[in-house]
Amino acid sequence: MMRRPRLLGMDPPVEADGLMTAPAAARNQAPILDVLLPRLPRKGAVLELASGTGQHIAALAAHRPDLTFHPTEPDSARRVAIDARCAGLQNVAPAGDLDACVPGWAVTQASDAIVVVNLLHLISDAEMAVLLDEAAKALTPGGILAIYGPFLRDGQASSEGDAQFDAALRAKDAEVGLKDIAVLQTVLGVLDFTQEVVEMPANNVMLLARKAPDGRAPL
Repeated sequence: MMRRPRLLGMDPPVEADGLMTAPAAARNQAPILDVLLPRLPRKGAVLELASGTGQHIAALAAHRPDLTFHPTEPDSARRVAIDARCAGLQNVAPAGDLDACVPGWAVTQASDAIVVVNLLHLISDAEMAVLLDEAAKALTPGGILAIYGPFLRDGQASSEGDAQFDAALRAKDAEVGLKDIAVLQTVLGVLDFTQEVVEMPANNVMLLARKAPDGRAPL
């Protein structure tokens, strides 16, 4: 099962007027929009895994009314907050109850793009493998998987802050923590994705992986 709900205390959101606001999401929203908006498909459905407070999907939907957005979140209180934040956005579906680390969800989530923000460091390696395999199956031919967050490089944190964050995560759960970007790229290569890595502010990374246009199924 997804471990994220047990680790929400690492960056607790501020609650007001039925909304949840995560400081980190507010800080990185503009850079994420700058990278994603020109790379999203011209039409179709965009699925966000573990939408959290809904800040990112609401911002994307407001800028791209030509697309349909599908937030998902395994935590019920956050689903309520996501729906409240996206109220009035006609191109956003109600937040779905989906655990991206449980096999089988791809069959109900055909998508032209999948967005994952600040999640991989909150799940285990085995859970990440399930998430990536299901995402590869859910994407339409030529679809894009966008993964944002902090990563290790050659097994090392890029800053003292990242090293401390990684240690704090592992102290709560030894199976989670920052993933190595090279490991992620290797798995995506096996799944037949072409990849682009964009360096982001505060030592974060946006990895953009595109599914083969012939729609080959992952191994």
